[in-house]
Amino acid sequence: MESIVSSSTNLIRSYLTPVRSISSAASVAVKPLSSVQITSVAANCHLLSFKSGGRRTRKLLTSASSSAIRCGGIIEIGESEFSSTVLESDRPVLVEFVATWCGPCKLIYPAMESLSQEYGDKLTIVKIDHDANPKLIAEFKVYGLPHFILFKDGKEVPGSRREGAITKAKLKDYIDGLLNSISVA
Repeated sequence: MESIVSSSTNLIRSYLTPVRSISSAASVAVKPLSSVQITSVAANCHLLSFKSGGRRTRKLLTSASSSAIRCGGIIEIGESEFSSTVLESDRPVLVEFVATWCGPCKLIYPAMESLSQEYGDKLTIVKIDHDANPKLIAEFKVYGLPHFILFKDGKEVPGSRREGAITKAKLKDYIDGLLNSISVA
């Protein structure tokens, strides 16, 4: 597995394959890479695409100025941001609990990113890393991943919990049903 070293990127997040080591030295790749291409996905997100050993690999690079990370429409938060981002929000917040090692979480990531763009004006979608936030995992009794909970006015919406990977169409039906149940048009 390749390790990417970069001085211009504070944080590297990969939803396709984990990155093992990060350093703040000059831009260098541990293995020689051919045809490296960086594409801007959003203001602070870049998709690094490279070919190594005959395989094409893509990494999502995210510059982080704070501990909350935004790439596209999904915000990744931790325990310290949970209260201000979720409980004090003036609109509904769908919380997705995920882990970097979770295959189903990786599988639904593109659908979640697409839906976060689609529902951007009605709903905030946040992502919480299972391994980095054990207090939230225990508090909300998250036993399987991915796990979804909708919050409105600082409270969990009854019946909003959902666990496991589903198709984009079913995710859309799930979100529409939740928004209709809490009267958000």
